[in-house]
Amino acid sequence: GLNFIDLMVRQGNIDNPPKTPLVPGFECSGIVEALGDSVKGFEIGDRVMAFVNYNAWAEVVCTPVEFVYKIPDDMSFSEAAAFPMNFVTAYMMLFEVANLREGMSVLVHSAGGGVGQAVAQLCSTIPNVTVFGTASSFKHEAIKNSVTHLFDRNADYVQEVKRISTDGVDIVLDCLCGENTGKGLSLLKPLGTYILYGSSNMVTGETKSFFSFAKSWWQVEKVNPIKLYEENKVIAGFSLLNLLFKQNRGGLIKGVMDKLLNLYNSKKIKPVVDSLWALEEVKEAMQRIHDRGNIGKLILDVEKAPTPLMANDSTETSEAGEEEEDHEGDNENKERMPFIQ
Repeated sequence: GLNFIDLMVRQGNIDNPPKTPLVPGFECSGIVEALGDSVKGFEIGDRVMAFVNYNAWAEVVCTPVEFVYKIPDDMSFSEAAAFPMNFVTAYMMLFEVANLREGMSVLVHSAGGGVGQAVAQLCSTIPNVTVFGTASSFKHEAIKNSVTHLFDRNADYVQEVKRISTDGVDIVLDCLCGENTGKGLSLLKPLGTYILYGSSNMVTGETKSFFSFAKSWWQVEKVNPIKLYEENKVIAGFSLLNLLFKQNRGGLIKGVMDKLLNLYNSKKIKPVVDSLWALEEVKEAMQRIHDRGNIGKLILDVEKAPTPLMANDSTETSEAGEEEEDHEGDNENKERMPFIQ
């Protein structure tokens, strides 16, 4: 699985970045090839998905058994690689941190991304939950049925939300940070919960300069505890990787995975896979997620051959050999785009 955190690791925008050389990646799916002497519950040949503390983008991966889960019979390997990070993150924020209940309202940024789609699906399992989402305009047609109200990511979504719900929302899930932190807090109803689970606005690159990175940090409002007390608001943070690998909560995550797999087997949730990429195409895959061109999860497939470069950049060829339309807002210099049909 390719996640935005991988871009942050690449740029060193995390606490205590690892020393190079390293193999990136935090989740994978595959077949068990070998077991430790004391491992129980798994056999060689089992289809599994797993969390890994780095080193997931490899042909062979080793990880403690507590981070490994069997794949349901009707789940593909690509779906399994798209499942753990997105759905556990979404579930933990909604139900463990924010206590989502019937009739509540949720605002989620990057509604077309892997976590955004997981949030929308999990909200649909609870009666009468209203989901407000922000996303790039070219994604709206594809995801409009997964959220109740959809706004352009560059629009003044605060006014749009308040026009529909004058009191604001019960839960804000923010993966952007920067100026959106203050906006999210301002939208909370009394007893509402704001959760920061990422800071994608901090990632620099071809379309962002170091100055925009610095500006995003300056725009993070200092939280006044007295104001939180007076307004009856909750502010929280969530990092699944820290929970797993630094705070030793693998047992808690296993219980969440059991619930999620039950929801999958009941056909109430299903991971959305945007596209498959060869390992050689990791640069282009990272560019796609950096430019927010994906709907759902990007997957690196060790068995996939690279897609040939196209002579004409205005259209892309899918794995089925059909031409794809070039969407407004996609990066102009994207070289190949192996979409799943």
